[in-house]
Amino acid sequence: MSIPGLDHWLASAPGRHILAWEQGQVDHIVSDIFGYHALQIGLPQADFLRASRIPLRQRAGTLDGADFLCHYAALPVAANSIDLVVMPHVFEFSDEPHQILREVERILIPEGQIVIVGFNPLSLWGLKRRFDRSGEFPWNGSYLSLNRLKDWLKLLGFEVDRGSLGCYLPPLESLQGLHSWRLVEKASDRWLNFSGGVYVLRAIKRTHGMRLITPNWKKKPARVKALRAITPKETHGH
Repeated sequence: MSIPGLDHWLASAPGRHILAWEQGQVDHIVSDIFGYHALQIGLPQADFLRASRIPLRQRAGTLDGADFLCHYAALPVAANSIDLVVMPHVFEFSDEPHQILREVERILIPEGQIVIVGFNPLSLWGLKRRFDRSGEFPWNGSYLSLNRLKDWLKLLGFEVDRGSLGCYLPPLESLQGLHSWRLVEKASDRWLNFSGGVYVLRAIKRTHGMRLITPNWKKKPARVKALRAITPKETHGH
């Protein structure tokens, strides 16, 4: 299975620029996440787990280059077995994004972490997607806003830990054109950070344990009987 235009885009100037920014952000995040098993779902052409210290790192995909091929909505992975899942551009190019997220929640251990990379619809990249009819990557996707993604995560018990937006350059094909926008990108990062072309979001799977109702072990203090003198009459009575 192949995605139309994916390899061409990855080799293009904007593709390389976007990928470099994404990998830098993910490198910084995953470098301080520990555990035993890490899984990258999607885009096996890039190694988003390269900076991870987790010993067992695998890539699942629908394309050649993955460690194993699978359907993302039915992952062949045991429940509560993965410490970290990284998902580069999976939801916006899937017909079953809700089910995929439920599968990720299933395979993550309690307190496991998910890192999601996606295109921001509220950007120049999102604007181009609306008018591009080529049917090729990345214009053939359904971009998810950060707010919607956060709502989905919250419904499944995830807590959003951190996120970042970047890549304010327009989707130009010319590398020379991209270089001329460097100053604009620096200014946008400061003043228009909501309009970055790509976002990286990190969330943690929270498990809300049962509240233990413990018995009230506090004992009421026993009443101390006051001592009184015994009268001679009471003594003779015994």
